[in-house]
Amino acid sequence: MTLTPWWRNAVVYEVYVRSFADADGDGEGDLRGVRSRLGHLRHLGVDALWLTPFYRSPLADGGYDVADYRAVDPRFGSLGDFDDLVAAAHGHGLRLIVDIVPNHTSDRHRWFQEALASPPGSPARDRYLFRPGGPAGPAGAAGPAGAAGPAGAAEGPPNDWPSAFGGPAWTRLPDGEWYLHLYTPEQPDLNWRNPEVRREFEDILRFWLDRGVDGFRIDVAAGLFKDGTYGDLGGRDRRALHGPVYARSEIHPVYRAWRRILDEYDGDRMAIGEVWTEGPEDLALYLRPDELHQVFQFDLQLAPWSAPAFRDVVASALAAVAGAGAAPTWVLSSHDSVRHVTRYGRPGSAPGLGPARARAALLFMLALPGSAYLYQGEELGLPEVTDLPDAARQDPIWTQSAGGEPGRDGCRVPLPWSGKTEPYGFSADGVRPWLPMPAGWAALTAEAQAPDPASTLSFYREALARRRLLTADLPDGVEWLDSPETALIFRRGPFACALNCGEDPVRMPSGSVLLTSAPLHGDLLAGNSSAWLVPSG
Repeated sequence: MTLTPWWRNAVVYEVYVRSFADADGDGEGDLRGVRSRLGHLRHLGVDALWLTPFYRSPLADGGYDVADYRAVDPRFGSLGDFDDLVAAAHGHGLRLIVDIVPNHTSDRHRWFQEALASPPGSPARDRYLFRPGGPAGPAGAAGPAGAAGPAGAAEGPPNDWPSAFGGPAWTRLPDGEWYLHLYTPEQPDLNWRNPEVRREFEDILRFWLDRGVDGFRIDVAAGLFKDGTYGDLGGRDRRALHGPVYARSEIHPVYRAWRRILDEYDGDRMAIGEVWTEGPEDLALYLRPDELHQVFQFDLQLAPWSAPAFRDVVASALAAVAGAGAAPTWVLSSHDSVRHVTRYGRPGSAPGLGPARARAALLFMLALPGSAYLYQGEELGLPEVTDLPDAARQDPIWTQSAGGEPGRDGCRVPLPWSGKTEPYGFSADGVRPWLPMPAGWAALTAEAQAPDPASTLSFYREALARRRLLTADLPDGVEWLDSPETALIFRRGPFACALNCGEDPVRMPSGSVLLTSAPLHGDLLAGNSSAWLVPSG
């Protein structure tokens, strides 16, 4: 009998380390802070935690600009603190996943500093993507077009590729060469056609596996290889499947090699890729039996509050993974997106609409087959912080858009644990956190919510506890039942979930109610709510 791998039906909790808990009192979260709150995660009922990057970094992009992949940044602790965290997490029965960032390094990385000190065409530059410039004109219009090269000729970037954060994806050096950075200029892209790059990351994987990690979340997992001719996008989306920038077929041998490394270790070590594609069916390319174990499926997070939209997402996601025999993944919020409590509200609506829909969406997501990824603070019902002072914002999306885009700082504000005012137990009293926390969060702290059976925290705990008892015996598919246009009802074996996205009540299927996101009216499910049911008797 084959045991189901732990990750297939897991609930994984994303920890944005800098904003989770501050143990050393410097206003920034750290690894000892994470360790101090493992009891919260165990009581919440999750199976694993995923740590965002804690490696040595200048934090030009929240730690996704890594200067040393084998070192903990001093502001987050030490390797000893990491080892203690792994042991403590395992002692609590929790698995630990860490972020790996293979598409790019920090410009402070030793390799890039060597490249800057070396001439064009050198082996040091071959680890990255350096190119000569192109003619000034349309390709260079988004960047410093018309810049004088070493011989005084006007030139622009090598092509029209944009940075994901705004502006061109190329920066020019004084010697005339340009280097590629799909994100910030402080994040130069690596050349994955260079065997030294491949060997380095295989060694990095083993370094952390030897320290006991249970898996990796792979950042920009489909973006490692670029078209060797560096052709223009010409108006295509940069994430176009098999386009010049993203989702190229050359990536698959890399992940086959990584899978072989993971399989060398006991304990169901796993890898999940951040893979953005044009459609759910493209994800299956990464889920072949000898490649990644899972990929993120972001469509539920991106979908509007709509029963037809949710049904389309679920049907497409299940179909995408079925051929590979893989399990789907579901996510409502993350460190890169506006918190769903805020997304689900609407201008001019009652303040409770967003929280009501968020609770309903949670039950819907947890009822689906596969694994669910939660983002820190959603169990407290935290909203997006939309009124951060301009001077406090640190996300490169904000700076590279010259303030035109707010960026992601609003979902990265530190968590409130206890107390009545900032820092709400995140740091020692009197210490200002790295991002300011709103006034009025006293009622949202974990301390305030824990004893309240009607709180969001209590609701999450109950939902996760009931899910744990249910998932082992349920089939991997769903059976859609007849429902009004504004609602969704599906079964998985004897278990049923009903979601009402409309404003008017709808009649539920027969059965005993296990859990609801809002009070029932007889057998009527209120608008913007959901329920779990099992057969009566």
